[in-house]
Amino acid sequence: MTARLRARRTGLVRPSPAPRAVLVALLAGLLLTACSGLQGTEGKGYVSGGGTVREIDPADRDGSISFTGEAVDGSKLSLPEQRGKVVVLNVWGAWCGECHVEAEDVVAAAQRTQGDDVAFLGINVRDASRDNAASYERQYDVPYPSFYDPTGELLLEFHGTLSASTIPSTVVLDREGRVAASVLGIVPTEQTLVSLIEKVVAEDG
Repeated sequence: MTARLRARRTGLVRPSPAPRAVLVALLAGLLLTACSGLQGTEGKGYVSGGGTVREIDPADRDGSISFTGEAVDGSKLSLPEQRGKVVVLNVWGAWCGECHVEAEDVVAAAQRTQGDDVAFLGINVRDASRDNAASYERQYDVPYPSFYDPTGELLLEFHGTLSASTIPSTVVLDREGRVAASVLGIVPTEQTLVSLIEKVVAEDG
């Protein structure tokens, strides 16, 4: 397997209290900016968090996250329909080298844990072509659907957890839809992700 890439750590970016439409426009502009125009990205157009793992105590979790959209294949996807399960959301792009590095581990973790208690979903960002995203899914035999989100608008739902330019990222939501854990950057190992998921599943016995 390709040697894991070392990446820089990044801070969390909270959106300003501007109207949502303004935030969406700003985010879209950031994601579509040429790589050379982004500071601190080492010319990549994004910032990897270096596999930084964060777990949140149930008492400290914010409100539930809820959105709907279209999958890469054009079908409808709904996060609320997964309520009651622990949901794992992996943020990726076919253009992202680090996403390819972690792909096999993320897929393996999904294969080990998906079932009655756990659902996996992806969020595909910054791929202007659905074909590119679909090719990535075929390449790694991804067993779960992904929201197709070329502008990165859905990442606004994770303010305080994800940065618009921290790709890849993985978020674990508890059964109430609240952020219970996150990995900013490449998932360190398959077992790391499985362990995070199992801890959240075990919260309900």
